[in-house]
Amino acid sequence: MYAVLGSVSGVLALIVIAAGAPYSAKLERAKPPASLSTAHRQLLAPEALLVRVGEAPVMRIWFRAAIPVQATEEQFRSGLTYRQIPEGTLIGAIELPKVFIDYRKQRIPAGTYTLRFAIQPDTGDHTGTSPHPEFCLLSPAAEDTSTRAMAPKQLIELSSRVNGGRHPAVLLLWPHNSPNGDAKVIDQGNGVVAATVQRPVAAGTRRAQLGFAITVAGWRKP
Repeated sequence: MYAVLGSVSGVLALIVIAAGAPYSAKLERAKPPASLSTAHRQLLAPEALLVRVGEAPVMRIWFRAAIPVQATEEQFRSGLTYRQIPEGTLIGAIELPKVFIDYRKQRIPAGTYTLRFAIQPDTGDHTGTSPHPEFCLLSPAAEDTSTRAMAPKQLIELSSRVNGGRHPAVLLLWPHNSPNGDAKVIDQGNGVVAATVQRPVAAGTRRAQLGFAITVAGWRKP
């Protein structure tokens, strides 16, 4: 297993209670971390999705200004999904101020990582391990400097370095089709919390918004 911008000041998420602590999310203007490659920083939007528990920051996520997709005109009309993002595409970057526990209950060290889209392999050892097969994989920023989509095998190997080669570091994605573009948090049940936001995507001259719901707390129960 591997989760219409205008003024964003004061846009505060709906607050929910998860594991006894209030989570919130908002978009705020923030420069991307200097530890990212120059090429990556140039692709990112000037605002970040900030997730907090109480007053303490959990993560900041910078999405690409326009995430590339491969979609037909009909798919643009009917609504896009994660599956229109080519696997291995750079989605953005994430900054973790302290150790983060991912959906596999893995400890991810504090630091800056790239985020790339991945689909869980349809193999027997992955059956039933997650409610959805779409993920963002985290990779060390210093080792991921290309702006091109990465082959799945290469991405898995690179992301696995976060945890000493054991398994990719993951952020589970949930479907998010709400037209409301404000950042917010949603309780997914069983102690899992997702931060949601709409982000611009593009295929050639076509533009659209795609909803993202990224797991920011909780893990898979055995």
